[in-house]
Amino acid sequence: MKAAPASTIGYFSERAAAPALADSFACVWVHQMPAAGAPPVIVAPDGTIDLQWIDGAFRIAGPDKEPQTEIIPAGSAVIGFRFCPGVAAAWLRTSASEILGQRVPLDDLWGAKARRLAKSVRDEENIADRIISLESVLARCGPEHPPTDKVMAAAFTLIEQGPPEGAPLVPWLARALAMSERTLRRRFDESFGYGPKTLDRILRYQRFRKLQQHNAGTSTAALAAEAGYSDQAHLVRESRRLTGATPLALERSLSHSSQIDFA
Repeated sequence: MKAAPASTIGYFSERAAAPALADSFACVWVHQMPAAGAPPVIVAPDGTIDLQWIDGAFRIAGPDKEPQTEIIPAGSAVIGFRFCPGVAAAWLRTSASEILGQRVPLDDLWGAKARRLAKSVRDEENIADRIISLESVLARCGPEHPPTDKVMAAAFTLIEQGPPEGAPLVPWLARALAMSERTLRRRFDESFGYGPKTLDRILRYQRFRKLQQHNAGTSTAALAAEAGYSDQAHLVRESRRLTGATPLALERSLSHSSQIDFA
């Protein structure tokens, strides 16, 4: 069966994480796979790291710098908690570069503690109730003082907004964050799993996708320029590299996707 973009398979929705988790997690999301005929899914890099609950266990997903193909059992519901930028490495107590491009059971990082956490989650039939149970468990196991790396969170925001036109990315970031380029690259590897240029590529494509979603009818070339691409051909190359599809093909497939409400 041919693989398809994850966002086009099954049902997806997200909301803000519970207030007790807001300093560590940007949101909680659910991806409900169809009951039958679920194809392999292609997960595109998005610049984030997720703590996921699937089949009664926690795992870490990402960071990714290339598309990942996964086979998720039909009917499964994946619940994800998306780490805030600059939080995951300290929260997990491992460098993001150590888990780059992987799907790692939390057991591998935390051992018996992860298994105890999984056993304390109530296996609620209702997804909303299951999420409440997960949030309660995570609120108890998280650090007393959220481990936000403010400098790396600021670096993420700067890249998300985009550098000034014509400014070389790494020197510009190093000046803005008051650190050497060598230190900058090391900190990026620890926090995001890869360097500034890779994060810039990923977030630039995310910027384009947001523009595309909110500017129906605007030409792809115009949106590509606004997002920071040199031209439309540049955008198409990056889209294929990051998602396995052209922007037009992805837009068409997303038009048939569905949302669920679990608030």
